[in-house]
Amino acid sequence: MLSAAGVAFAAVAPAVDEDEVRAGMPADAGPQATAELLAERKALSVSRKHKGALVIGSDQVLVCEGRLFSKAMDDNQARRTLRALRGRTHELISAAIIARDGNLIWRETDTARLKMRDFSDAFLEDYLRAELPGVLGSVGCYRIEGRGAQLFARIEGDQFTIRGLPLIPLLAALRAHGVLLP
Repeated sequence: MLSAAGVAFAAVAPAVDEDEVRAGMPADAGPQATAELLAERKALSVSRKHKGALVIGSDQVLVCEGRLFSKAMDDNQARRTLRALRGRTHELISAAIIARDGNLIWRETDTARLKMRDFSDAFLEDYLRAELPGVLGSVGCYRIEGRGAQLFARIEGDQFTIRGLPLIPLLAALRAHGVLLP
C-alpha cells in the first residue's frame, strides 16, 4: 500500500513475538488495545535499532462475536475461520504507530465492519482452491481487493483499514513529519 501511494520505505522485520504479546495482555484488554500494543511493539523494536528514522509499526486484529482470530496456518484452519465468519459480522481493527529513536510520536487506529454472506460449502471450496495459499497471510483468510470481495454482503469502513493499514491518516502524519511533500 505504501509503495502504491508513492512512499519510499525499507521493510525491516521486527523482533516481536506476537503470540507472547497477546498472551501477556490483561484479560479485560479489548481488541483495539491488542492491535495498538502489537503495532507499538513492532515500531519500537525497529526504531531502537535505526536511529533518526521514522519507523511505522502496524497490526490488525479480527474480532467476531467477542472472539479474536489469528492467521490460519494451513488450508484446514482457513476453512474453519471462514465457516466461523460465514453469515456473521466481524470487525477488522487496524493500528499504525510511528516511532523515532525509541519514542512513540504518532498513532492511529481505525475499525471496519464486514458482514459475510451465508455462502455455500461449494463456494467455500471453490474459493479456497483459487485463493490458497495466498490468503493465509490475512487474518480473515481473504483479500478484499480480489476474489475475497465475493464473500461479503455488506462492508462499512475504509478499504485501506480493511487491508491492514489506516493509510490516509498515516500519509497525513508522514507529510507533517516532512517525509512527504505538503
